[in-house]
Amino acid sequence: MTTSTEIRYNPSEERREKSNISQFMETYGIETFEELHTRSVESVAGIEESGLDWFWDTVVNYLGIEFYEPYDTVRDASDGPQFTDWYVGGELNIAHNVVDRHAAPTAETRNNAACLWEGENGETRTLTYHDLYRQSNQVANALEERGIGMGDTVGLYMPMVPEIAAILYGCFKVGAIAVPIFSGFGVDATATRIADAGCSVLFTGDGFYRRGSEVELKPAADEAIAQTDSVEHVIVYERLGGDVPWHESRDEWWDDAVTTQADTFETKSLPSTAQSMLLYSSGTTGTPKGINQTHAGALVQCAKEIYFSFDHQPSDRFFWLSDIGWMMGPWMLIGNHTFGGTVMIYEGAPDYPEPDRLWQLIDDHGISVFGVSPTAVRALQKHGDEWVEKHDLSTLRLLGSTGEPWDEDSWNWFYDQVGNGETPIMNISGGTEIFGCFLQPLPLHSLKPCTLGGPAIGMDVDIVNARGESVVDSNKRGYLVARSSAPSMTRSLWSGDERYLEAYWSRFDDMWNHGDWARKDEDGFWFLLGRSDDVLNVAGRKVGPAEVEEALIDHDAVNAAAAIGADDETKGTAVVTFVILESGVEESSDLLDELGGYVGEELGKPFQPREIIVVDEFPKTQSGKIVRRLIQSVYEGDELGDLSSIENPDALDAIGDTL
Repeated sequence: MTTSTEIRYNPSEERREKSNISQFMETYGIETFEELHTRSVESVAGIEESGLDWFWDTVVNYLGIEFYEPYDTVRDASDGPQFTDWYVGGELNIAHNVVDRHAAPTAETRNNAACLWEGENGETRTLTYHDLYRQSNQVANALEERGIGMGDTVGLYMPMVPEIAAILYGCFKVGAIAVPIFSGFGVDATATRIADAGCSVLFTGDGFYRRGSEVELKPAADEAIAQTDSVEHVIVYERLGGDVPWHESRDEWWDDAVTTQADTFETKSLPSTAQSMLLYSSGTTGTPKGINQTHAGALVQCAKEIYFSFDHQPSDRFFWLSDIGWMMGPWMLIGNHTFGGTVMIYEGAPDYPEPDRLWQLIDDHGISVFGVSPTAVRALQKHGDEWVEKHDLSTLRLLGSTGEPWDEDSWNWFYDQVGNGETPIMNISGGTEIFGCFLQPLPLHSLKPCTLGGPAIGMDVDIVNARGESVVDSNKRGYLVARSSAPSMTRSLWSGDERYLEAYWSRFDDMWNHGDWARKDEDGFWFLLGRSDDVLNVAGRKVGPAEVEEALIDHDAVNAAAAIGADDETKGTAVVTFVILESGVEESSDLLDELGGYVGEELGKPFQPREIIVVDEFPKTQSGKIVRRLIQSVYEGDELGDLSSIENPDALDAIGDTL
């Protein structure tokens, strides 16, 4: 991959000085970001244990996070970094911090918008903090009435309606563990999560709108429940209207079960280490992992990120294209609501009824912070600049992205066309396992295309070689690791310690292996290069699919690419690639030869693709991730298995027709 050495964004001096992070640094007499980061992860003279303790202690008070009972110890790592407890001895509740205090009769935020919502069909609604407070209390009372208390699991298999926030916070209020499940999952994927979590209550809906069609959710929920034995109560939100399958002894409508409840509830005071959520990895390969998140860890981590990296301002309207079933859904709600902020929730497809739907949402609702995946940007870019130019995007002050590495062309398009060449892209990376970010820029930072800036404050991350030694050479690839824990890092998995230790701690001694390749250039900018645990072994030489894809996307003719490994008599494994061409580019044998040669020049001749196959679209999850596993299955003629997480399964038929 070729990466520009050009710095595209430099924050103004005024922007630096007014940023939340600059105010924090000034408060504690810290002059540079480098000094801040060092102090946040290393020992500091006069601090009893370490800078990590100093930062994670200080930031709680600085961000105004309220504990019912103060903690005795910031962290207890006596069992090693793998099993660290945070804010030991303290008691708090996320719900108190994100809704109760902002809806108090004397709170200035009481009648402010907590959630803005737009349905795909154009409906809009606004929930104030007072509305959200009343709704979440009703959910809490409904749960208690059904015997749900501390440690019980409650499933959220919901359409993207504003009530998702009330359900999430209602679970927190009673001490239940919320289990968000992606609304695009089908029967098998949903059943796997319900069964693993042992949910006794499931919130779902009759359906939702997607690309102009009614998508039924309740029948899939019923089939999933039939494969499990834990669900006793199903509470159904009516979004579409009309008849749905019904089980009289188990099912209740939202209006009967929830809105009839009292709208007051005394939020439970819970230990800092009490579990708040069970978040599942996407499960595109293998059995999904159940990620444990605590009340203190989840709250402190995403509040820190929203306030500092996304420079939260009281007037912000924050919109990240996501689903409540993915990490970014709860992350954006909890992080913004900690400060009484406003979150935009959108129900439908990003390009329906026209490719400018997202730009229209930004224009209509005055969005100031907007986040999206690189894959979604590439898909929208293909439709042309005119769809963006139709709209006033001047309210944007920050852009965001996560989920996968960028290519330079798409990053520049997002920056120039959507951000008008002056709005920074806060490209962040972490994962469900840490409910936050290892890498993320701050408003202080200049930006090169595709960069993630560097390590997030409080996150002790490094790039190491196969021996676990820090990579000191610029631009040399290595493993992204964490040398110590952080408050939101999962403390084991729902299924137990064995898989947890194997997945994250077995590669290096006492270091978290995140499974990503990373590099740092000569100017100190960090970049991700794809998954380190996803490797093609070609004639004894190893290359990541992402590297092949990035090389192809670097070519002006290619909009998107996917690389897989195929059996080869000579090499053992040969590289096979699928590409989507830019609009107006015609497929030809000369072009395919040129693309193959381009990859060979970039990565070496052994990695030159054996085949390059032109297609119109790739199978993707609703969050925009390309699913290579399914492309490989089509290529090899294997059974595809569960397609419930795929947004566009027809793409697989189209790929098959090209072979």
